[in-house]
Amino acid sequence: MTPIKSLIRTIPHYPKQGIMFRDITTLLKDPVGFRLTINEFVSRYTGAKIDKVAGIESRGFIIGAAVAYQLGKGFVPIRKKGKLPAETIGHDYELEYGSDRVEIHIDAISKGEKVLLVDDLIATGGTAEAATSLIEEAGGEIIECCFVIDLPDVGGRKRLEAKGYKVFALCEFEGE
Repeated sequence: MTPIKSLIRTIPHYPKQGIMFRDITTLLKDPVGFRLTINEFVSRYTGAKIDKVAGIESRGFIIGAAVAYQLGKGFVPIRKKGKLPAETIGHDYELEYGSDRVEIHIDAISKGEKVLLVDDLIATGGTAEAATSLIEEAGGEIIECCFVIDLPDVGGRKRLEAKGYKVFALCEFEGE
């Protein structure tokens, strides 16, 4: 079996000096690695009470949509500001190298729906935290926040767990 972590490329000093960017495009292009990634998530969440899968732009769309499809659930895109055509709600947040805003359509999630949040990576947790705020503002309940990669030294997992969210990741890159 191909280990997922071994298929992830590291690009030093991107997008700025000192950042070690974890690039999942090398994982996605590998048919065995991509299938293994999706199957790991699907196996974990099969039978769980989930109504929707929400994926964070843009790599979370790839993973989240495939997971939603396999689970037979709807998919909700969480997009950057100004990318959705209908009425939205949004949340501003800080990145490790700037600030941004994420949005969802106001009708994307109904009150009481159980939502699985998916993204490729958790670093500081700012984007994921903003996404959880949007989902809850829409009336959804976060079942778990799941990621392909966790960077534990950056603290995002702890940040989400401190807010009461369950967090799952397929692999970690520590101190690199």
